[in-house]
Amino acid sequence: MTYALFDDAGKFHAGRVMNESDASMQVELDSGKRVKVKAANVMLKFEQPAPAELMTRARTLADDIDLDLAWEFAPEGEFGFADLARDYYDAKAGVDKQAAALFRLFDAPHYFRRIGKGQFKKAPEEIVKAALLAIERKKQVAAQITAWADELVAGQCPPPVREQLYKILFKPDKNAAEYKAVVEAAKRSQRAPLDLLKAAGAITSAYQFHWKRFLFDQFPKGHAFPAGLTAPAIKDTLPVAAVQAFSIDDSTTTEIDDALSVQGIGSGTVVLGIHIAAPGLAFATGSEIDKVASQRLSTVYMPGWKLTMLPDAVVEAYTLVEGRDCPAVSLYVSFDEATLDVKGHETQLERVPIVANLRHDKLDAVITEASLSGEASADYPFAAELAFTFKLAQTLKARREVVRGKPENFNRPDYSFKLDGNDGHEPQGDERVQITTRQRGAPLDLIVAEAMILANSTWGGWLAEHGVPGIYRSQASLAPGIKVRMGVKPLPHAGMGVAQYAWSTSPLRRYVDLVNQWQIIACAKHGRTAALAAPFKPKDAMLFSVVSSFDAAYAAYGDFQHGIERFWTIQHLAQQGITELDAVVMKDGLVRADTLPLVFKALGCEALPRGAQVRVRITGTDALTLDVHANLLARLDEAAAAPAAATTEEDDSEVLDAAPLALAIDLDEPEPATPST
Repeated sequence: MTYALFDDAGKFHAGRVMNESDASMQVELDSGKRVKVKAANVMLKFEQPAPAELMTRARTLADDIDLDLAWEFAPEGEFGFADLARDYYDAKAGVDKQAAALFRLFDAPHYFRRIGKGQFKKAPEEIVKAALLAIERKKQVAAQITAWADELVAGQCPPPVREQLYKILFKPDKNAAEYKAVVEAAKRSQRAPLDLLKAAGAITSAYQFHWKRFLFDQFPKGHAFPAGLTAPAIKDTLPVAAVQAFSIDDSTTTEIDDALSVQGIGSGTVVLGIHIAAPGLAFATGSEIDKVASQRLSTVYMPGWKLTMLPDAVVEAYTLVEGRDCPAVSLYVSFDEATLDVKGHETQLERVPIVANLRHDKLDAVITEASLSGEASADYPFAAELAFTFKLAQTLKARREVVRGKPENFNRPDYSFKLDGNDGHEPQGDERVQITTRQRGAPLDLIVAEAMILANSTWGGWLAEHGVPGIYRSQASLAPGIKVRMGVKPLPHAGMGVAQYAWSTSPLRRYVDLVNQWQIIACAKHGRTAALAAPFKPKDAMLFSVVSSFDAAYAAYGDFQHGIERFWTIQHLAQQGITELDAVVMKDGLVRADTLPLVFKALGCEALPRGAQVRVRITGTDALTLDVHANLLARLDEAAAAPAAATTEEDDSEVLDAAPLALAIDLDEPEPATPST
């Protein structure tokens, strides 16, 4: 009886030969399966021993072959496996030893290169040494991975893993030993990687975890400003404006970008001055300060702390602080006092006397709609100016809403976070947090918001008239799914209800505004030839680059702000001992708390209609993953769903705040195959 040993795609099998021809043979395996084998794939034909016995004996013998010795015995040219068996064992090496030599040669590509059917050639000595060194290193790395995994399972975090924590979790090199150690330890302990690392002491503070992860993503080289950055003096000779300007901001605001002035009340024509801080007059594109601003692109805001786009000394030089004549780019818009129709506008580069920095958190309770409309006394500075600007703001908003096609709803409050004892220092995460509300659309907010919308839309149109490119925000319609986009074309903004909208009023805080300010300054200085003098020309690739970079950074900064505010809200729940909340149903079981900036899933709310009022019990929170676990206690409105006005266009975007922490670590990914030498 004849048997055959053959190669099937790199795997060796043996069986009984049923029939054969010059080109192929049919072989029956021990399993009873019959396969057709090409003659070129047949390595050996033999009569004894039986196929199974041959395979067992050959594998055992192969494991005992000393590769170094076999490499020494092997001839310099090409040779067959049977030749090596006879050289290694003896001249009468049987079929089992020949098969053993075949298996050993085939499994040692770093010693022997496969040339053809059963043919090999030994690798050069230097290649063998390099391969052996690589194999030894791989063994050492494997041993290190096992040792680190042992430590993690035992509740200790090896320093190299701790140092690579954020890279392992969010931007891993899946071939790195540190990553593989975490994966191995997670599988062995049957714990989630985040839980494993927390238990091992790699994560000691949930706040620091979120903060350092953000720095890892956005500021990998640190967030300190380069040493030696100073604020350049403005070389232009600027006239002093004949106005008395005031700003309206929160008490914590240091980057005061904008101020207002009003002239001509009672004359029939009232001039509203919108004065914007002018860093664009002090430094140009390509300067050292510009390089910093173009990398940061925006101020990053968070409770109790912020990373400014520009160094404090630079901000201080150009901010619109009271008591100074501050350099500004001013937009003067003339209105018919009776109809509040726009009669014209002009832009001036000047120094503006800032006589007051009003703080809305101190004045909201005093400057009310009743006092501004004359229904109550108005015992505060700039009463007449504020009354006019409030009336104007209401009119401008109403006119925008006509274009917009629907009113803007301010049915939910803004939330303010205050960290006790913070005093302007970087938070540590254990501060006690106070969360207060402020109704959106308060009179002072409305005044500032409408003035800035007026400036951004007017200057956007002015740039287009001069043929000077700018960076615009546009929205084709208010239909669901149509988002606001940034680009270089002056397109309508349906959400704002304006013909074009170019951010230009926060040049100390947003790089896009600074870019647009440079373009506006060119228009103010050069008029009809501004397109030639502006730093950014039509179809300028750099302008498109700014749009792309800013979009990505601004979205990342916003995501971080939402996430860190969610962290402090979860801290607030724990600090106040809050276990129940009233909420409104959004969709898919998600609810939004009535009195806190918190969106989360509540079990039992999945089938309730959008807008339903509910009371939920908080069953658990996790400050690390930012998860809030809750279930339905009761439905508070027995009617059907609340009216559509109970929700706004922003509701669906808030769902992002409820998303769990996303890790890039993959416990199910197979190990990559080791390449042959």
